[in-house]
Amino acid sequence: MSVLAGAALFIAHTFVGMLVLGVSGYYATRPISNRFETVTESKRMAAGLTALTVLVPVLVLALYAGIRILLQVQQQFDDSMSSKLVSWVLGPDVEETSPAALLRNPASFDRLTDLLSGDTLQQGLQVLDVVSGTIFLLSLAVTLSYALLVYDEALSSAFAKLVGGQEETVFAYALAVDTDLESIFFGNLLFVLFMSVVATTAYTITNLVAPAEMQIPMAFTLGVLTGLTSLIPIVVSKVVYIPIVAYLAVQAGGRQFVFLGALLLVYFLVLDILPQSVVQPYISGRKLNSMLLLFAYILGPILFGWYGLFLLPIVFVLMLEAVRIVLPELLHGDPIVAEPYLAEGTGADAEEMQQDDADTATSDTDGPGTTRG
Repeated sequence: MSVLAGAALFIAHTFVGMLVLGVSGYYATRPISNRFETVTESKRMAAGLTALTVLVPVLVLALYAGIRILLQVQQQFDDSMSSKLVSWVLGPDVEETSPAALLRNPASFDRLTDLLSGDTLQQGLQVLDVVSGTIFLLSLAVTLSYALLVYDEALSSAFAKLVGGQEETVFAYALAVDTDLESIFFGNLLFVLFMSVVATTAYTITNLVAPAEMQIPMAFTLGVLTGLTSLIPIVVSKVVYIPIVAYLAVQAGGRQFVFLGALLLVYFLVLDILPQSVVQPYISGRKLNSMLLLFAYILGPILFGWYGLFLLPIVFVLMLEAVRIVLPELLHGDPIVAEPYLAEGTGADAEEMQQDDADTATSDTDGPGTTRG
């Protein structure tokens, strides 16, 4: 048994990025899938619609934004890959790169041989490997999210039987973790989409009213990036709009100070104060302490890499609910109750958990078609 457990841990460690991304996608879209299921009365169809209309577009949008940013950086600081290829094939002094030029001055066999074994081809293959690997990772993550959306109720029932029933401490702990993770990731999805629209609108309006020499490049891409960075508590989207204002200041060449000051103030109110004080509490409805999420979102990528943005919040929720629900019973030997002993204003709400249990029991007696919240 220990060998199987070790093998499972090794596999999870190897594919941890795909696993945490798939689990995050599941919790982010589960309420949407449940709404679809009430209409279609089919979990598979609801999960498929959720993946096609939510998961795939969001991931494609994030991938598109990343590629656009990389291409823009490459154009600013380096030659394009196509220019390097032409330079390798025709020589560094060639200015005309049309098909007619290639026919008049074809590349020599030696130069083509150098191209096939040169650094340019290796760089191109590395870029292709990264892109294809990313697409493969995202495809597996979407597939995992879809599978969890389809089989979540079956997995929940199997887990309840495994631990001895829904009255056991471990099931109450798992239910609290499940509720918290849905609150975090579904709220994050709504918040990212909302802030992406707001930021893109703000940058587009800026380009309409700004002088010709002070235009924001890639307004849509930077708007998506602003939405993603809005997840970070306190920091919010400062990491995007402050560099944008600095870039516009450089483009202005020491002029337009009044316009830049007004623009920074508007961005601070619309992209910073508004999301933190009004939008995020209303959309997300989180009960988790914002400082915990702050450390999770900042320390996660530092500790684990890109997937730490999703992994560390999950780990923090696991630890928080263990302290709230499991630890008191271990220390005092008291039976598990619905209301946690510690941090009553943080984490899953006991009344909501009891209502979910009641809904689940009703669905078991009434038959299929009713889903968990």
